[in-house]
Amino acid sequence: MATSSSDDDSNKASDRIKDSAQQIWLAGLGAFAKMQQEGSKAFEALVKDGAGMQKKTQQAAEETLAQAQQRMAGFASEFGTKAAGQWGKLENIFEDRVARALEKLGAPTAADMAALQARVEALEAQLKKQQQQHPSAAAPRKSSARPAGKAATPAAKKTLRRSKAG
Repeated sequence: MATSSSDDDSNKASDRIKDSAQQIWLAGLGAFAKMQQEGSKAFEALVKDGAGMQKKTQQAAEETLAQAQQRMAGFASEFGTKAAGQWGKLENIFEDRVARALEKLGAPTAADMAALQARVEALEAQLKKQQQQHPSAAAPRKSSARPAGKAATPAAKKTLRRSKAG
């Protein structure tokens, strides 16, 4: 009878192993089912976290770009100021040299032209005043000589051109 008790023990151990294997199998299936359900939720959570991270990195990149643009604008402004100063100096040097060259050639200055303009205006005013005082003196006189531009012959025109050029 000793064999029967040992057979019982062996059957019980075998049943426990089967039950244990069955429980492990069911636990595995349960874990698989849980992962399928939770997997889509986990995936959605990861997508949401990724979108948040992308926003943060994009914001940081935009801030860095804005700072770089500000620095470049500052550099451009500084460069423009320096260039304008140098350009102003160059312009003054050029104007001085042109003024000296014109002076050597005997060309009238702006002040000379302004004085001449004032003198012409004064003479015009004086002439107008005289014409108002003596209206008969203002009438133009007829001359028997032909006007300079109305020469009769081509030779006379040629002579006239030579006298004007020389």
